[in-house]
Amino acid sequence: MTGSIIKRSRKSWTIVLDVGLDSKGKRRQRWVAVKGTKKDAEKELTRLLNAIHVGAYVEPTRLTVADYLKRWLNDYAKPNVAAKTLERYTEIVSLHLIPALGPVLLAKLQPLHIQSYYSTALESGRRDRKDGGLSAQTVLHHHRVLKQALRQAVRWQLVVRNVADAVEPPKPLRREMQVLDEKQMVKLLEALKGSRLYMPVLLAMTTGLRRGEVLGVRWQDVDLDAGTLAVRQSLQQVRGMPLSFKQPKSKKARVVALPGLLVEALRRHKAEQAKERLLLGPAYEDHDLVCARLHGTPLAPNEVTAGFADLVRKSDVPKVRLHDLRHSHATQLLRQKVHPKIVSERLGHATVGITLDVYSHVLPTMQEEAARGVDAALRQAIKAGRES
Repeated sequence: MTGSIIKRSRKSWTIVLDVGLDSKGKRRQRWVAVKGTKKDAEKELTRLLNAIHVGAYVEPTRLTVADYLKRWLNDYAKPNVAAKTLERYTEIVSLHLIPALGPVLLAKLQPLHIQSYYSTALESGRRDRKDGGLSAQTVLHHHRVLKQALRQAVRWQLVVRNVADAVEPPKPLRREMQVLDEKQMVKLLEALKGSRLYMPVLLAMTTGLRRGEVLGVRWQDVDLDAGTLAVRQSLQQVRGMPLSFKQPKSKKARVVALPGLLVEALRRHKAEQAKERLLLGPAYEDHDLVCARLHGTPLAPNEVTAGFADLVRKSDVPKVRLHDLRHSHATQLLRQKVHPKIVSERLGHATVGITLDVYSHVLPTMQEEAARGVDAALRQAIKAGRES
């Protein structure tokens, strides 16, 4: 491979690269504009020739960031991620990334383009007819999606490097977690008695399952005699699509031990469900679900979340989200000195490190209790030594 430099003006040069022959045997050339001194042009020529030699050269194209992101969603994300994740990716790309970065040529995308978008998004990035910017957490999520998309562009040899690697995303402030104590949990359950929400809420607060996992539990997954529940599927709701089941987030089944109170409630619930099935006869759709509508069909996740929020607004408990019941369960276990590894397994976290990071707010009090325990044990040993 060879190349040459042509002077265009005092500080403008054109590099002409020979990049081989096309399918018809004709010579192929690529022209690259360089601004600066002749030394700058020579340096760029050397870099390009070396890139061609090692196979890292990517020919400039007219592919824009918008065109590429649409292609990435269809050719990569669609066959490789869950439907709910694809819905979120599509929303981020179409409502935020394409309006901000879409017209830029993919080959010309620079870290400054991305950094500028993040600054603008933090100041005035909302798209819901409200003034103001997006949260740092939301912009960080945009960064992760863009970085993942550009990583694939490198693998597809459309660009040489992932420019998002050179960008500093915003650091979100950790929001204090809202959890319920045992008395508040009881008060919430009392308010839910007789409601279709009672069992989903009880399951969430006593097992730490995610919303989709709670709504996906089947009776075949529950062993009431052994007091265990196997998390084998999760119910998901994607806009414009019917409800569907998928593997849980951890990608494999995990077995969760059930407290006696929950086992007793499940036995009563199973008996009530059997009565409903007999009463409705052929009109009952048996999906084997523990948490279901009167006719046996799945409870829509969004409806459960909305119903829970409405109930919390009307009750005398702190304003918590349905997902906060999972946090409440984990916090309760850690305060009872249950080993973090066990808590991590119940929650379905990939590593215990995730559990410790998410629930670090609980650790200071545990440290104090540990210190008091060591102090008491040593004092007792010192006293026994003096008396012997």
